[in-house]
Amino acid sequence: MLLGTAAQAQNLDQGKSAAALFANGCTACHKSPRGLAKGRFKLQLYWFLKDHYSAGPDEASALASYLQAEEGPPPGQRRPGAPKRPHHRPNGDPVARPPAPVR
Repeated sequence: MLLGTAAQAQNLDQGKSAAALFANGCTACHKSPRGLAKGRFKLQLYWFLKDHYSAGPDEASALASYLQAEEGPPPGQRRPGAPKRPHHRPNGDPVARPPAPVR
Protein backbone atom coordinates (compact mmCIF):
# COMPACT_ATOMS: atom_id res chain seq x y z
CA MET A 1 0.00 0.00 0.00
CA LEU A 2 1.23 3.40 -0.93
CA LEU A 3 0.99 6.10 1.67
CA GLY A 4 1.63 9.69 0.78
CA THR A 5 0.76 13.14 1.84
CA ALA A 6 -1.15 15.44 -0.40
CA ALA A 7 0.60 18.65 -1.25
CA GLN A 8 -1.35 21.73 -0.33
CA ALA A 9 -1.61 24.53 -2.86
CA GLN A 10 -0.22 27.80 -1.61
CA ASN A 11 -1.06 31.28 -2.88
CA LEU A 12 2.28 33.07 -3.14
CA ASP A 13 0.58 36.40 -3.91
CA GLN A 14 -1.56 36.44 -0.77
CA GLY A 15 -0.98 39.53 1.36
CA LYS A 16 0.96 41.48 -1.29
CA SER A 17 -0.02 45.03 -2.12
CA ALA A 18 -1.66 45.72 -5.47
CA ALA A 19 1.43 47.62 -6.60
CA ALA A 20 3.57 44.57 -5.76
CA LEU A 21 1.15 42.29 -7.61
CA PHE A 22 1.43 44.52 -10.68
CA ALA A 23 5.23 44.69 -10.40
CA ASN A 24 5.57 40.91 -10.03
CA GLY A 25 3.03 39.76 -12.59
CA CYS A 26 2.30 42.47 -15.12
CA THR A 27 5.50 44.40 -15.86
CA ALA A 28 6.78 41.73 -18.22
CA CYS A 29 4.18 42.93 -20.74
CA HIS A 30 3.01 46.28 -19.37
CA LYS A 31 5.46 49.03 -18.43
CA SER A 32 2.83 51.03 -16.55
CA PRO A 33 -0.62 50.48 -15.06
CA ARG A 34 -1.86 53.64 -16.81
CA GLY A 35 -4.39 52.87 -19.52
CA LEU A 36 -5.01 49.24 -18.60
CA ALA A 37 -8.41 49.92 -17.04
CA LYS A 38 -9.54 51.77 -20.22
CA GLY A 39 -12.61 53.23 -18.53
CA ARG A 40 -13.97 49.83 -17.51
CA PHE A 41 -15.96 49.32 -14.34
CA LYS A 42 -14.23 47.67 -11.39
CA LEU A 43 -16.47 44.60 -11.67
CA GLN A 44 -15.47 44.09 -15.31
CA LEU A 45 -11.79 44.34 -14.39
CA TYR A 46 -12.27 42.05 -11.41
CA TRP A 47 -13.89 39.24 -13.43
CA PHE A 48 -11.33 39.51 -16.21
CA LEU A 49 -8.36 39.46 -13.83
CA LYS A 50 -9.86 36.70 -11.70
CA ASP A 51 -10.47 34.48 -14.72
CA HIS A 52 -7.22 35.12 -16.56
CA TYR A 53 -4.41 36.54 -14.46
CA SER A 54 -4.73 36.46 -10.68
CA ALA A 55 -4.32 33.67 -8.18
CA GLY A 56 -7.52 34.44 -6.33
CA PRO A 57 -10.46 36.78 -5.80
CA ASP A 58 -8.70 38.97 -3.23
CA GLU A 59 -5.77 39.60 -5.54
CA ALA A 60 -8.10 40.29 -8.50
CA SER A 61 -10.06 42.81 -6.45
CA ALA A 62 -6.93 44.59 -5.21
CA LEU A 63 -5.45 44.72 -8.70
CA ALA A 64 -8.72 46.00 -10.23
CA SER A 65 -8.87 48.80 -7.64
CA TYR A 66 -5.22 49.66 -8.27
CA LEU A 67 -5.67 49.83 -12.04
CA GLN A 68 -8.73 52.06 -11.69
CA ALA A 69 -6.93 54.37 -9.29
CA GLU A 70 -4.02 54.69 -11.72
CA GLU A 71 -6.44 55.33 -14.58
CA GLY A 72 -8.17 58.27 -12.91
CA PRO A 73 -11.88 59.02 -12.93
CA PRO A 74 -14.03 57.64 -15.78
CA PRO A 75 -14.73 60.02 -18.65
CA GLY A 76 -17.35 62.59 -17.73
CA GLN A 77 -16.67 62.36 -14.01
CA ARG A 78 -14.46 64.70 -12.06
CA ARG A 79 -12.98 64.33 -8.63
CA PRO A 80 -14.85 66.34 -5.98
CA GLY A 81 -13.29 69.78 -5.71
CA ALA A 82 -11.40 69.49 -9.00
CA PRO A 83 -11.45 72.78 -10.90
CA LYS A 84 -13.41 72.92 -14.14
CA ARG A 85 -11.21 73.18 -17.19
CA PRO A 86 -12.37 75.51 -19.93
CA HIS A 87 -12.84 73.95 -23.33
CA HIS A 88 -9.96 75.28 -25.43
CA ARG A 89 -8.05 74.07 -28.42
CA PRO A 90 -4.28 73.52 -28.05
CA ASN A 91 -3.65 76.98 -29.60
CA GLY A 92 -5.78 78.59 -26.86
CA ASP A 93 -8.85 79.37 -28.97
CA PRO A 94 -12.21 78.38 -27.47
CA VAL A 95 -13.83 75.32 -28.99
CA ALA A 96 -16.63 76.27 -31.36
CA ARG A 97 -19.89 74.58 -30.47
CA PRO A 98 -23.00 74.33 -32.62
CA PRO A 99 -25.99 76.34 -31.42
CA ALA A 100 -28.50 74.67 -29.18
CA PRO A 101 -31.53 73.19 -30.96
CA VAL A 102 -34.56 75.47 -31.19
CA ARG A 103 -37.67 74.17 -29.45
